[in-house]
Amino acid sequence: MADTPLSTDAAAPLAHAKPGQYRFALVALTSLFFMWGFLTCLNDILIPYLKGLFELNYTQAMLVQFCFFGAYFLVSIPAGALVGRIGYQKGIVVGLVVACIGCLMFYPSASYASYWMFLAALFVLASGITTLQVAANPYVSVLGPAETASSRLTLTQAFNSFGTTVAPFFGSWLILAAAHDPSLEPTAADVQVPYLILAGALFVLALVFMVLKLPLLGLKAPAQAGKALAGNAWRYPHLVLGAVGIFVYVGAEVAIGSFLVSFLAQPEIGGLNHAEAANYIAYYFGGAMVGRFIGAAVMQKVPAGKALAFNAVGAVLLVSVAMMSSGTMAMWSLLLVGLCNSIMFPTIFSLAIQDLKQHTSQGSGILCLAIVGGAIIPMLAGLVADQWGIQVAFVLPLICYAYIAFYGTKGSRAPRPSL
Repeated sequence: MADTPLSTDAAAPLAHAKPGQYRFALVALTSLFFMWGFLTCLNDILIPYLKGLFELNYTQAMLVQFCFFGAYFLVSIPAGALVGRIGYQKGIVVGLVVACIGCLMFYPSASYASYWMFLAALFVLASGITTLQVAANPYVSVLGPAETASSRLTLTQAFNSFGTTVAPFFGSWLILAAAHDPSLEPTAADVQVPYLILAGALFVLALVFMVLKLPLLGLKAPAQAGKALAGNAWRYPHLVLGAVGIFVYVGAEVAIGSFLVSFLAQPEIGGLNHAEAANYIAYYFGGAMVGRFIGAAVMQKVPAGKALAFNAVGAVLLVSVAMMSSGTMAMWSLLLVGLCNSIMFPTIFSLAIQDLKQHTSQGSGILCLAIVGGAIIPMLAGLVADQWGIQVAFVLPLICYAYIAFYGTKGSRAPRPSL
């Protein structure tokens, strides 16, 4: 999930890159995509865990995603301004350190068994991830020819999906251990060791990026990176429609992932315990990983808009089946939505910033703010689930995917304003 490209001024030195010239930079950045995917996916484990621990309803449990993705809305602009002052490489280090602090905050949160402290820790963790994305995503999007930007960002996002594929096994093994053994009672302390391990990994990454020599990452971001709400980027209909696309995509993906464990645990669907259900999240995000590798190759030949619309229609059909059926059919239909999700974020992102020229960084900031959909749509879905059940709540992701199909076919082709 991700974002904020550079202006064309910053991107100009990269436009004539030779094939493979910046391969090392892409490889180094890939580790960041993996890590923030891993950390973000753990929220889907935390939601059923904290829901049971603190006896929450679905709406209250979705505060996990509200605090996490709300950080994107509140922190994106300050993070853009910070990266503009200190440069991309130092911005990455700051993001890693802040995320490390967020992980460390889980220890006192567990010691005091306070749900609100957990939410505060998640907000700090997400603030660090937001800073990472503001620094790393735009660099990847311009690290080569513009016509292959979607393919390039999709490839790096595939490693983000690899992180989300591995995370459920980690969370199931360490955080949901009590679900494996009925004699064990879940306690808040179950999250202390896993997040201390993650804090250590983030700290090591911060040290690595302090000493790495990455081409062009030391350059400062354009001054307007911290002014995403100013300027004329809002005059571009395809950007505004793309921001809505990012909003609904992130909201749909997060809402489905957040409900997966509870959905699969229902007797009429899978009848699994939470630890077993958590392992199936790997299929959801693993599908996204496989799809991104495939999409990176396919979109070298197929127009990005058509590929986006095709996947969105597939998601609409699969969510519809999951809503109207039960048992294995409903379970696997919902899990396969992950395959359709694969190319959506990077493709919407790349289509939305096309032809913005000097307004690219402003447009990128707008798209970054739109990630707040991951805070709002799951909360709305939680309200629906509390009233009418989880399957009915999936109507919100269904509507979101229908809009994405529209954006791929029509919205991304909206007329550009005359300058």
